[in-house]
Amino acid sequence: MAANDSEDNASPDGDPLRYATDFHAPVLSHDVQARLVTASGGRYVDATLGGGGHARSLLDALGPDAVVLGIDQDPDALATARDRLAEAREAGCFRAVRGNFGDLERLLRAEDFVPVDGILLDLGVSSHQIDAPERGFSFQADGPLDMRMDPRRGLTARQVVNAWPERDLREALRDYGDERRAGRIAHAIVEARPLDTTGDLADTVRGAVPPPDEVKTLARVFQALRIVVNAELDMLERALEQSTAVVRPGGRIATISYHSLEDRRVKRYLRYGNFEGTPRRDLYGNRVAPWTETPRGPIEASEEEVAANPRARSARLRVAERQDDEEMGPPVP
Repeated sequence: MAANDSEDNASPDGDPLRYATDFHAPVLSHDVQARLVTASGGRYVDATLGGGGHARSLLDALGPDAVVLGIDQDPDALATARDRLAEAREAGCFRAVRGNFGDLERLLRAEDFVPVDGILLDLGVSSHQIDAPERGFSFQADGPLDMRMDPRRGLTARQVVNAWPERDLREALRDYGDERRAGRIAHAIVEARPLDTTGDLADTVRGAVPPPDEVKTLARVFQALRIVVNAELDMLERALEQSTAVVRPGGRIATISYHSLEDRRVKRYLRYGNFEGTPRRDLYGNRVAPWTETPRGPIEASEEEVAANPRARSARLRVAERQDDEEMGPPVP
């Protein structure tokens, strides 16, 4: 059951869009403030910086000696956040580096920013990326089939839909989009090649499914391709594993997921310390895990926030506290 207390989820000033900009509207920012921060003068990482909304929220909750380091692979996001938080940068309270959160430990050690008191991972795609047709993330406007969060990456959605074998396309749509018509859609894509734009792909998908199912099917297809292009689930697993190495005992991690593929991995890792969901126990039969959920289970947005920002409807926030490895003892082989 989700932890969702309407009073606890309310924004402190009554405005769930307090930290929103044209670039992005961060969700559950008050809950992240309240649950992630354990040291007012500590060091915190917003590993999916976006337009800087969550970073701004954290800075507001922290003292003047604290530092927030932001990480993002999207140059547009970095430029926006650096501009928005220019005053904090000048005061030495905010830093930003370009990179993928899957390289979390390497990026933090390069900045001499280990250990940290908390890490935030706000997964998925930003409003800006969806709204920019030239980025190719949305089926609602015609643009190039790109979908790269980092324009330096080699693989594009155009390469995937035009070069992958039908079997691989089918598996990607099924595994990453939970698409029950994956076979039919993959075959239609192969038959329609070459596809150059999001409009080409959207028209092909529409031709393969009944009209009442078009919008939901398109959302699943575009999600699946985006996950493939950006290796999102692999990067998430890497980031979770590396967070264990960089967060101090007593520090916390907060992760906001938007679909079950992400949330399942987060839940299993925070609960068991692995992605298989297999409990590990010490010699005395006690469960051994590097994290303890606080609270146990996801936190969801309030009705007020969902009304103001519909994207918050699918958001699931999980927070966990880093345990002391010596106190846990070794697991049984």
